[in-house]
Formats: sequence, C-alpha cells, structure tokens
Amino acid sequence: MTDLLAARGRLQERHARPRPPHPPPHPPRRLPPGPARTPRRDQRWIALPAVVAVLCGIGVMMVLSASSVQALRSYGGPWVFFIRQVLWVAAGGLALFLAAKVDYRRWRKVAVRLLHLCAAMLVLVLIPGIGVSVGGSSRWLGVGELRFQPSEVTKLALLLFAADLIVRRTERDGQQAVLVRPLILVTGLIGLLVMLQPDMGTGMILVLLVMVVLFVGGVPMARMMGLLAGWGAGAVVLGLLEGYRRARLLAFMNPWEDPLNTGYQIAQSLVALSTGHLSGVGLGASRAKWGFLPNAHTDFIFAIIGEELGLIGTVLVVLLFAAFAVFGIRAALRAPDRFGTLVAAGVTTWVVGQAFINLGAVIGILPVTGVPLPFVSFGGSALVITMAAVGILVNVARQGAPARRPVPAPGRDRVPTGRLFPLGAGG
Repeated sequence: MTDLLAARGRLQERHARPRPPHPPPHPPRRLPPGPARTPRRDQRWIALPAVVAVLCGIGVMMVLSASSVQALRSYGGPWVFFIRQVLWVAAGGLALFLAAKVDYRRWRKVAVRLLHLCAAMLVLVLIPGIGVSVGGSSRWLGVGELRFQPSEVTKLALLLFAADLIVRRTERDGQQAVLVRPLILVTGLIGLLVMLQPDMGTGMILVLLVMVVLFVGGVPMARMMGLLAGWGAGAVVLGLLEGYRRARLLAFMNPWEDPLNTGYQIAQSLVALSTGHLSGVGLGASRAKWGFLPNAHTDFIFAIIGEELGLIGTVLVVLLFAAFAVFGIRAALRAPDRFGTLVAAGVTTWVVGQAFINLGAVIGILPVTGVPLPFVSFGGSALVITMAAVGILVNVARQGAPARRPVPAPGRDRVPTGRLFPLGAGG
C-alpha cells in the first residue's frame, strides 16, 4: 500500500509540472508574386474552324472542277469562278477571324440597329433601278461583280435580335407570350420582304432560325407545335400560289414523270450521283458539268461531288457537317450565359439546316429551293456572312466552360442531370 501511494504521488507531481510550450507551426509557404492563374480553357473549339477550313478546301477544289466548262464558254478561260471563289474564301476567313476576336456579348448592343438596316436594304432591293435582278429574282445590291445579298446579312441580324429579345424579356417578366408575339410579327414582316424578291429558300431558313431560338429559349412544346403547324401551312400555300413553285413541288414528288421539263434538274442530279458509284469517275471527269446539270457549281455542286468522288466523297461531306453539328451543340451547352447558348444554337442550326435543305434537294427528298451548300457551293456574300457567323460561334465556344465529370453523390450510382433548358420562359 505504501508503494502504491508513493507511485501515485510521483504521478501527480509529474502532471503538476509546467509543460514546455509546443513549437510554433511552420508558417504557410508563400508563392512569389506574379500574375493570377486563370483556369485552363477547353481548346476543342479549334475543331470548329478546322471543319470549316476542310469544307472550304473541298469547295474550292470542286468549284474549279464543276465550273470550268461554263467559265470557258462564258469568259474564255476555266479559272474565272475558281479565282473568285478563292478571293471570297479569303474574305470569309478574315471575317471569321475578326468575329472570333470580338466578344459575342457586344453584338447585343447592335442587334436592333442591324435588323433595321437589313429591313431597309430589303426594301431597296425591290426598287427598280436600285436592286440588281438576275434570273427573275431581285436579291442583290451593288454594281457589276461587287454586289451582295442583304438577305444573307438578315439571317445574322434576325438571329441576334431574337436571342437578345428573349434574354431581355424573360429576365424582366418571364411571360412566353410577351416574347413570342413580337418575334412572330418581326419574322413575318422580314419574311414578306424576302418572299417579294422572291426567295423562298432564305425565308425557310429565317423561320427555322426563329423556331430553334424559341425552342431553346424555353417556349412550351404545345405552343411550338402550334407555331410549326402555322408556318408549315403557310409554306404550302406559298408553294402552290406561284406556278414555278408548284411545278417544283410536283416535280419533287415524281421527277421521272417529266424528266425533260419540270423534273429535268432533279433527274440529272440523280443520274450524276448514280454514275459515281463508290469512288467516282475521277476528279475533273464529270459529264454532268458539260451543260447537262444546271447550276452545277452552285446549288447542285453536291451532285458533282458524288459523280467525281463517289460515295466516299459524299459521305465525307456529310460527316463534316455532322461534326460541325456536334461541335456547335457542345458550344451551346457550355456557353457562359443564355445569350451565348441561343446564338450558338442558332448559328449551328443555320449551317446544318441549310446543308440539309440543299442535300435534300440534290438527292430528291426535298423540293428545289435554290439554297446553296454552305462553304462548298460557289458564292460571295453568302459565304462571307456565314463564315462571320461561325466566327461568333467560335467566340462563344472559346469562352465556354470546360466539361467536368460529375461526382456521384454518396450512396448513389450517378447524379441526375435534370433539364438543360427549362420549358418555362424564366431567365
């Protein structure tokens, strides 16, 4: 017992002694002063201009092949359309580069003014002596070879106006009717001016742009179906009113019923495509371009691609447009704000939708509307404006957030993503 008491006393004495202070913790490591680090951006936006560059390269090559005979007959040399196409591609490349450098949000400030300017130019086109008429259509402004189509600029202006209007109105009061009605009214007035030229193909693209922006903006499906039914009925009525449009519609249904008259162009296009087989007859060896296929280097250049490069060439072109659609949708999903999402979705729809309409007419599943194949068909202002729009899309993609892998919640296999775009009109 005495030993236990002594041990207890020594233990209490030990705990009563003052303990030496703990050594101070190491100070935090200080980094040398320097510029603030910014998060790495997703560099896959480079795929967008790369796809456009490949399509433009194919276009330059095929324009030279498809237009050489007509250029030789009309101008005495096979290089006329080729040189013009190279110059337009260079101008379009510069427009794409400059548009990609400008913050896409700045376009909101000029959207309304740009649309007013386009409406004024569409009116000037219809005035005899001011508008340039070619082939029965008055679509151009300018002198000689220096002319452009105001309707091409109108596509970009209407897209920017629609995206800006949706963002402003939904942030303010969130009522779908407030944003649908003015857009339908403005689109109807612009479409009327375009149809007076007449240019039904461009009118279809304008309606398609507005419908996609409304859908992505959150308009309910019931209202979208009503708008789609209304626009579709209007398109059918306009197609049946004019004799040449009615003939195109009937020829589309059965081109072989009158292959030497109303169905001639579609029939010759199908003949050219079928001649190419798998690998084509060879670059420059087309027979259709010798006067058999009208508009061989413009609206029906895809038929020459199928004849000279075969199924391999046509599939390559289709895959390039499919890749553009994928990259454009990804840019829209990762846009920094709602305006960027709407603009990116609109530009992607513009390019891919126009390509679908053109390819559908060439292979005979859609009526002929005179819509060129983006980046491939011979063109001037259409090519430059489309590439400028792609530059805006590239700017949205550059500023978009990189993709991040979602972290699963505890006890769950995955995290539900929910809706990307709500079906309300909230901001």
